[in-house]
Amino acid sequence: MKKILLLVNTILLVAGVSNAQETVYPAKTAKGAYFIKNGTVHVGNGAVIENATIKINNGKIEEVGNNIVIPQGDVQVLDASGKHIYPGLILPASTLGLQEISGVRATTDFNEIGEMNPSIRSISAYNADSKITNTLRSNGILLAHTAPVGALLAGQSSVVQLDAWHWEDAAYKMDNGMHLYLPSLLGRPGGRLGALFAQFMPQAPTDPLKGALDRIEIVKNYFREAKVYIENTPKEVNLKLEAARSLFEKKQKLFLHGSQVKQMLLAIDFVKEFGFDVVIVGGSESWQIANLLKLHNISVVLSQMHDLPTLDDDDVDMPYKAPAVLQKAGVLFCINDDDPQNRGRNLAFNAGTAAAYGLTKEEALSAITLNAAKILGADQMTGSIEKGKDANIIISTGDILDMHTSIVEHAFIQGRKIVLDDKHKQLYERYKYKYAIK
Repeated sequence: MKKILLLVNTILLVAGVSNAQETVYPAKTAKGAYFIKNGTVHVGNGAVIENATIKINNGKIEEVGNNIVIPQGDVQVLDASGKHIYPGLILPASTLGLQEISGVRATTDFNEIGEMNPSIRSISAYNADSKITNTLRSNGILLAHTAPVGALLAGQSSVVQLDAWHWEDAAYKMDNGMHLYLPSLLGRPGGRLGALFAQFMPQAPTDPLKGALDRIEIVKNYFREAKVYIENTPKEVNLKLEAARSLFEKKQKLFLHGSQVKQMLLAIDFVKEFGFDVVIVGGSESWQIANLLKLHNISVVLSQMHDLPTLDDDDVDMPYKAPAVLQKAGVLFCINDDDPQNRGRNLAFNAGTAAAYGLTKEEALSAITLNAAKILGADQMTGSIEKGKDANIIISTGDILDMHTSIVEHAFIQGRKIVLDDKHKQLYERYKYKYAIK
């Protein structure tokens, strides 16, 4: 009998550890007043307020400053003395909630069959129970932009908040963008090593550059047809053409995925012909045409900082310096972390690298908060600690951009104080216990 009980207890313990994250529930709706006092507030717009107080009321930021009176009595107050307070970080381009484990097909739902899928909506496939979500929250990321992936026109993306029961609950800004994955416009296959491979490969029967331009023309023809459809009152609804309506009405942005200068020049074509609000995702060579991007009001999501430069003759630290070049040119940009190993967790540290290569600390912070919110069309609701915005706030013991001192102790999403537990922390504690590490 004792052996049976021991076996049952062991099974329950293993099950409890493996599913412990299931006990991290989304927080209840924030009600009433809540005060955070004595912290250093990094507003997100470049301003820093020392020894400040934040008043949150029903999930909204009501006041921020030094002369805010905290009423006596039964009121919730968090003392942040010696700590730094930041806006919640925003992951500006990801497949969060659409892909759990890349090697397990059943957990991947970010790609549809075919090249033209403008009516596909990523939000309807979003998994709010992803184990990755809590690891991002522990690093201060409270919002994410989740987007479909495809061979050409992949579909529509949405911004989600990372404390939700289901996708309807998670939706923060629905269908804010359409995503176009630009084909390579290099005249050789293989990227960086293409010239070497080309010596040993037979020539392709068709010109790859012409093939890429032909595919782009297919997309342009789609938008031309959609424009005619929208300008006339259709008798029957065409879902594919209807999907472009928000782009033409400026309620949605066109996110063009590409890093080559030639690809980014195509982005200007979409602005000139269709008048779209265009955002470049990737943009590793965007620094070369920064003034041109500024002239046409094109924003940039820099996908990966910790990488080698695109071209062999670029400075080896060019990816680190690119944000400063865009900042100087006045281009609206934000920083991302699309390393498949990190799954977005190193977002703040990518910005920290940019701060070591030309940006100020507050400019680097804006690149993962307010700038990201502007690019995603959510800056009226979030991105900075200002009156009237949602209380998406993190509190760190040190500099959020520095991996040595950044420890996120508290986080609020829409004023809800969330639990900062995750699978990584649980495994850490598990093996500390196993090996008796104090």
